[in-house]
Amino acid sequence: MTISNAFYAQSGGVTAVINASACGVIQAAREHPDRIGTVYAGRNGILGALAEDLIDTSQESAETIAALRHTPAGAFGSCRYKLGSIDKSRREYERLIEVFRAHGIGYFFYNGGGDSADTCHKVSQLSDAMGYPLQAIHVPKTIDNDLPLTDCCPGFGSVAKYVAVSALEASFDVRSMAATSTRVFVLEVMGRHAGWIAAAGGLIADHGIPVVVLFPEIAFDQTAFLARVDALVAQHGYCTVVVSEGAQHADGRFLAEQGSRDAFGHAQLGGAAPVVAQMIKAALGHKFHWAVADYLQRSARHIASATDVRQAWELGQRAVEMALSGHNAVMPTIERLADAPYTYRIGSAPLDQVANNEKKMPRDFISADGWGITEACRRYLLPLIEGEDYPAYQGGLPLYATLRNAPVARKLPDFVPG
Repeated sequence: MTISNAFYAQSGGVTAVINASACGVIQAAREHPDRIGTVYAGRNGILGALAEDLIDTSQESAETIAALRHTPAGAFGSCRYKLGSIDKSRREYERLIEVFRAHGIGYFFYNGGGDSADTCHKVSQLSDAMGYPLQAIHVPKTIDNDLPLTDCCPGFGSVAKYVAVSALEASFDVRSMAATSTRVFVLEVMGRHAGWIAAAGGLIADHGIPVVVLFPEIAFDQTAFLARVDALVAQHGYCTVVVSEGAQHADGRFLAEQGSRDAFGHAQLGGAAPVVAQMIKAALGHKFHWAVADYLQRSARHIASATDVRQAWELGQRAVEMALSGHNAVMPTIERLADAPYTYRIGSAPLDQVANNEKKMPRDFISADGWGITEACRRYLLPLIEGEDYPAYQGGLPLYATLRNAPVARKLPDFVPG
């Protein structure tokens, strides 16, 4: 039976559990030495393949690979680099195939979000066109939870847990001080076009906290928003606002747009919280504090959801199983079977239906007034933040793995984009 090497890469913004998927991929591959030789990782994502900057994961012990399951961020480095269409970026796609051919790589596992699914699909198409045998499997990851055809995305459950816990704790703080100090706390969370993360902040209403959630899916109405905040402060003495970075006006302008673009060409966001807070101060005069969760929300492995960690690892494992079963251009998915008790199974979706599709919050998950979440949304969210999977601690700090990331000798000339 033919033995081929595998290539694994991490893409886009990292998460608290993307390394759990890496752990799943590498451990599963090591269980099949008769089919899979060495698992190479791309240093800094797909850039590692283009530059032929590969990492030999066989140099890492079983204990170190297992420790990835409890380690945040991207152990091999990630990147925000989107390849264009095959016609526009054909030289880059051909370079990938050249590197794979040079290193005997027959399995391609790309761990990322929607843009990564698109790249994985295109690599699969080009390998067919070039007659190079390659099985391309996309391993889902995105805190935005916006990949279609899967119930949830690894990375989201842990961010949702962090946001819900942080909003709850900060609200207790504000409630303590509201008589003479802060009356409104504004927390900005990630989510460009989909309000899944902001929705997690709505869970604090179950604890008696007056909260207003601003979703990208609901056009921002300044007059109605200020009236809602003022009414809650009058009734409770304080309130919390959870605002998605993607909250926007009716004309599509982001509250937080800075006028710059990120590496993928998306509008650079950041600043919805101070905009909203100053709006409240100017119109209502309430004292406020604001915070931006930013990288803290996606890197908080110390409070990761046990459900999220388990699913991230399982999807990495299943990606290898799918490849060994002959699948190509597919993504393993989560299929929910029941909310309580929460049960699910691993399914699959074709990449041509995943790439370039974005799953937003369904309207029936958002309350009729647009300021909170519904019972259906609670039933969806609660299982995803369930359970704790604490890392080991030493000296008061968590023990996280740092890999050797031993380089692989290059076999090709340096790549010059054409």
